[in-house]
Amino acid sequence: MIQPGAIFKDNLQQLPPVDGVQRIELSDAKGDLVGCIENQPGKQGSLAVYQYLKQIFDILDENAANHGLAVFAEHTTDAKNRPGAHPNIDRLLEIAGGGGALRIEVIAAGN
Repeated sequence: MIQPGAIFKDNLQQLPPVDGVQRIELSDAKGDLVGCIENQPGKQGSLAVYQYLKQIFDILDENAANHGLAVFAEHTTDAKNRPGAHPNIDRLLEIAGGGGALRIEVIAAGN
């Protein structure tokens, strides 16, 4: 597990690459798909964080969400100040605040 610093770019360099990932799907306790992060420009930072959280925690619960918020560093502060600007961080804030845990599924490229 990494020790996140104050700069997201620095934290991102410590995470595994997302080259072989097509997307990440997030499901609730009932198995319903509630979110998807595609491997595309502008989303790859979130993709890397969520892939890392899957590897370290397996499930996106309160502990995983709090660690993810630390990894997002300065973007977490921005998300708190501008709700809706960072939906993948908003999701972590909701879970960290007591929202239900989510299952993370990493879909490999080519699937």
